[in-house]
Amino acid sequence: MIEVSPIELEGHTFLSITVRLPKTNLLVVTSDKGYIMCGALDVALLNEKLKDRKVIAGRAVGVKTIEELLEAPLESVTIEAENLGITAGMTGKAALEKMI
Repeated sequence: MIEVSPIELEGHTFLSITVRLPKTNLLVVTSDKGYIMCGALDVALLNEKLKDRKVIAGRAVGVKTIEELLEAPLESVTIEAENLGITAGMTGKAALEKMI
């Protein structure tokens, strides 16, 4: 099952997406500028092989719900996210606020 719903942060609308798969969930919260995602995100791939795309993204591990993704500290972020002031250890919500 796929669930899509809006999330309001700081007066801006983000889109949350949950894909329920056997034994796991894929979790994403996205804006026009970038996104945060569960542990399935391959930050190294984005930073190395897809560097020219300049993807702004962050990864949180061990999260099972969108709410947890928003509150969890990011484990890793892309180079382009760092350029916006997004850092590992920052909550998903704080990272999204920098993507406004």
